[in-house]
Amino acid sequence: MNPMQHPRIEKLTLNIGAGKDQNRLEKGIQVLKMITGIDPIKTVTMQRIPTWGLRPGLPIGCKLTLRKAKAADILRRLLQAGHFDNAGNISFGIKEYIDIPGATYDPKIGVLGLQVCVTLEKPGFRIKKRKVEVKKIPKRHMISKEEAMNFMQKEFGVKIGETA
Repeated sequence: MNPMQHPRIEKLTLNIGAGKDQNRLEKGIQVLKMITGIDPIKTVTMQRIPTWGLRPGLPIGCKLTLRKAKAADILRRLLQAGHFDNAGNISFGIKEYIDIPGATYDPKIGVLGLQVCVTLEKPGFRIKKRKVEVKKIPKRHMISKEEAMNFMQKEFGVKIGETA
């Protein structure tokens, strides 16, 4: 097989939404730091939604993006259940962080879940992100759902749900 056709992990994004509850946000930050050992960043609202009590600049969640080898190491621990989209990306939720191997229950945090999104790419995907001569990825070079599923099976030995 052509080496340019082998998928790889571009990034792994972990996200915890807390709404306007700042106490839950601090707990979410502690969970992400415990799982990865890296400080997450806070996400803030960009618009006012009075019915939800949100205003611009209010922190409502936290996220963390991992790349390369660190992403693969963490992903091995996080794979529980998943969902493939038609672009080959995988996303899934973990209802309780204590389901993750190596994570211990902290009574100060309680029970908290998170969302995981894995973005896959092939060599050559840089053409859609570069500054000069940006181009679209040709259809024959896109990652299909089947390729993503085969990649996850081969790399991590995990068969993730096929429902779309």
